[in-house]
Amino acid sequence: MWWSGGWIMKIDMLDRKILERLFRQNYSGMIRLASILLRDDKEAEDVVLDVFERLMRPGSTASITTGYLMTAVHHGCVNVIRKKKLHEQVCNLYPVELELENNPVSQQLNRLAEIQRCIDKMGEPSRSIFRMRFDDDLTIREIAKRTKISVGTVHKCLHQGIQQIKLHFNQERS
Repeated sequence: MWWSGGWIMKIDMLDRKILERLFRQNYSGMIRLASILLRDDKEAEDVVLDVFERLMRPGSTASITTGYLMTAVHHGCVNVIRKKKLHEQVCNLYPVELELENNPVSQQLNRLAEIQRCIDKMGEPSRSIFRMRFDDDLTIREIAKRTKISVGTVHKCLHQGIQQIKLHFNQERS
């Protein structure tokens, strides 16, 4: 069914022709939005394709409009940006490349054991959240759903955990 704002339909595994039509009509605008937000054409394409991939999953249901697709791209871009920021925080916490060049393996293992001890000293729920994020590689949303804690609280716990580890290593250096 066509509506002036785009396609409106309840989908249960989109018909291939409908999906192709949606793709052709909205792809360039979705790519443009993602490219502006991410400043990376490859990542922009990945986000847009991920939106369409989710629409193809069995059991997915949504009202498809141009607004829906653009919102899905926006949310996908925000998630990519959050992951990048978190990755940067962790890399700044422990620059592995420098450690590999300058420290023998035994020193690196000691350093990793120290990080593990810092994680073990964290209170709950920070310790569990930290492990789910970095050991199990779960997204913040997946952690929030699994722990029944808000996304904001999960984000806060991860940030606090990273800060605790940073503080430990900064104290060690001084």
